[in-house]
Amino acid sequence: MPERITEVTAFLAEVLAPRAPLTVIVDGGDHGAAASFAARLAAAFPPSARAWTVDAVLGLSGPSGGRFDSALNVLEPAADRVIVYLRSGPRGPLRNGEGERRAQVVIDHHDPQWPVIRHVHPRLADPERWYLTESRAFFEVRAAGWDDRFGDDLPAYAMAVAAAEPRAGDVALDVGCGTGRALPVLAAAVGPAGRVLGLDLTPAMLAEARAKVRDGSAALVLGDCRRLPVPDAVAGLVFAAGLVSHLPDPAAGLTELARVTRAGGKLVLFHPTGRAALAARHGRTVRPDEPLNEDNLRPLLAGAGWHLTRYEDADRHFLAIGVKPGRAS
Repeated sequence: MPERITEVTAFLAEVLAPRAPLTVIVDGGDHGAAASFAARLAAAFPPSARAWTVDAVLGLSGPSGGRFDSALNVLEPAADRVIVYLRSGPRGPLRNGEGERRAQVVIDHHDPQWPVIRHVHPRLADPERWYLTESRAFFEVRAAGWDDRFGDDLPAYAMAVAAAEPRAGDVALDVGCGTGRALPVLAAAVGPAGRVLGLDLTPAMLAEARAKVRDGSAALVLGDCRRLPVPDAVAGLVFAAGLVSHLPDPAAGLTELARVTRAGGKLVLFHPTGRAALAARHGRTVRPDEPLNEDNLRPLLAGAGWHLTRYEDADRHFLAIGVKPGRAS
């Protein structure tokens, strides 16, 4: 088995074993994948962890009868029960994401040979213990083919940057820049007197940006968006495409983006696909508790130091623009 599986199951066992007696339910995926992952997880527990069980069956044969994404729709978490959900793609038109929402641990399991932790409830483990390693694991295997899959999105990026009306001579940050698709557009917008920084936490993504010669438009910086290596109040524009959904704590992440932005500066939250279409691509529907719902995003931004001025959630794009209150310099 690849070392990645060992890393993931060892970490989960380390987090969960001290909580025994405990029932760990592995749900999602298909029967074979869930059973295999559950067996690997059970084997990772130390011999001293007694009176716990790992069950890979409930979410596959329970009362949902396969009509929904999980029988866990009717099973609430409990103090002696931890739900590990394997996210593995669409499983029918009625999938609604409830099983994943109720899980304390979510694993990206599209490739069973390369599982990646995407969520751990903070009561189980602080994000500092897993977020950086797992985020890099998620993106590093996707970096080389990223532009082949999403290269047609470039006009949408240009539209999003233009909507923010960047000032010539400004400092613009592309936080979570990936392969740098927005960098040339940002550089053109701020002009030769401006400066663009592309920041990403995955070295493989920045390597792809260099391979596409996008480092000619911006300085590329390896950095965690939760602790940006940027001074206070320097940016006139912060561009963040698809970032919020990957943050373990969106409020803290948006607060950090406000820290590096000057008064009057703007934040652009963007995705080249609308939220409903993106959810459908992954076989689910948009839920009312998601942070990018307008009713949730407006107070979330306000608490982080932003004022929402524009919100669009169309079929072909998602765009939200916030302004940092205060007089522009």
